[in-house]
Amino acid sequence: MSFNKITSGILSSFKLIVGDDAVITSYADLEKYSHDETEDLHYYPEVVVKPKTPQEIAALMRLCNENLIPVTPRGAGTGLSGGALPVMGGLLISMERFNKVLTIDEQNLQATVEPGVVTEEFMDQVAAKGLLYPVDPASKGSCFIGGNVSHGSGGPRVVKYGTIREYILNLEVVLPSGDIIWTGANTLKYASGYNLTQLMIGSEGTLGIITKIVVKLIPRPTHDALLLASFSTNEDASSAVSAIFRAGIVPSAVEFMERRGVEWVKEHDGITFDLKDGIEAFLLIEVDGTNQEVIFADCEKINQVLEEFNCQDVLFADTSAQKEELWRMRRTMAVSVKSNSIYKEEDTVVPRACLPQLIKGIKEIGNKYGFESICYGHAGDGNVHTNIIKGQMSDEDWNNKLKDGIREVFELTVSLGGTISGEHGIGVVQKDYMAIKFTEVHFEIWRGIKKVFDKNGILNPGKIF
Repeated sequence: MSFNKITSGILSSFKLIVGDDAVITSYADLEKYSHDETEDLHYYPEVVVKPKTPQEIAALMRLCNENLIPVTPRGAGTGLSGGALPVMGGLLISMERFNKVLTIDEQNLQATVEPGVVTEEFMDQVAAKGLLYPVDPASKGSCFIGGNVSHGSGGPRVVKYGTIREYILNLEVVLPSGDIIWTGANTLKYASGYNLTQLMIGSEGTLGIITKIVVKLIPRPTHDALLLASFSTNEDASSAVSAIFRAGIVPSAVEFMERRGVEWVKEHDGITFDLKDGIEAFLLIEVDGTNQEVIFADCEKINQVLEEFNCQDVLFADTSAQKEELWRMRRTMAVSVKSNSIYKEEDTVVPRACLPQLIKGIKEIGNKYGFESICYGHAGDGNVHTNIIKGQMSDEDWNNKLKDGIREVFELTVSLGGTISGEHGIGVVQKDYMAIKFTEVHFEIWRGIKKVFDKNGILNPGKIF
């Protein structure tokens, strides 16, 4: 696809649509929009605009569609796949002014929000009304809910409550043509034609720009318990995960952490934690509900299961402060790893009973190619984040041979019944590996869908496939 540059006349039209103060053109100011949290990637847009209404976005899309200007929608810039980077230049539409919680409907347990609302701020607002929005990615304090929808985000509590797909009822979307549509209905059931809502979720801004989100809410649990279990091997810790569920217990979170990751969190964040010799892996296990006695009984059953897998110690968090500290240890692990070393983060997911084979295989591949890895993540749903550490690798091997090692990691993942991203998305980082999992038939279907929505291919080009 051949795109055009933004002319002075088109720039003037942008300013007429959104106002002079909502248009950014200086190179220095464009820098923050040239990258996200993906390592080593920078792509500058020609122009950034900050609209505040769906109608403004519609006018921008019509203008860009007519003039073949590439358009990249962007949320908070916390993505880990490069999905919001303007790889073709052109116009970047920042959604930061779409930052309102419009309604919280306590009668129907629904809320309508704009895509630029920070996820944790929304969670706190509904929590104040005794309700729960359980989708809580690690970056919940800074990411936008619109970005979560676009990437099909999950987080620790997917294991009990499901991904964001289970909580989005309806979306207002601006199409590349400039048309504005609602994708579904504000109902719990939907059997009225193709489900455009689910198609938009995880489409990474390649089909339309989301401007309103109708979210399902649930009653908030009143009690929870948090355990930290220690193991002498990764295999013991990861093997215990599926056994917990086979015992009839559904925790609200089961998180896996390797020792090296905990060491770096202690070093970077100053978390006080007694890291004993001989401990190589941890499971952070949360159980929640409305009956404290049932929760304690489940914790007892979990303890019994853990003993079968050579669990060395179980720490029961006694206070809210201790719970927060343990969760902080897990949530800041990616930041701590990033602060200590050059790294690449991959997002693998397999059926949870296959976790021992996955983690063991990742280590073997690392030994083969000479890289260190730190694994952690949402063990309860089989989603492991693999931080590949440069360590002693030469620059040549890091820049050239590492791709072969990553490919082997994904080939292993797919061979175990998994796929190449559980929640980070594809963007530009993972697109070269898509053929490991998918066939040319899949690609043809996707190209056809893209063409229907975006006949000129202007919206977030260069992503996914």
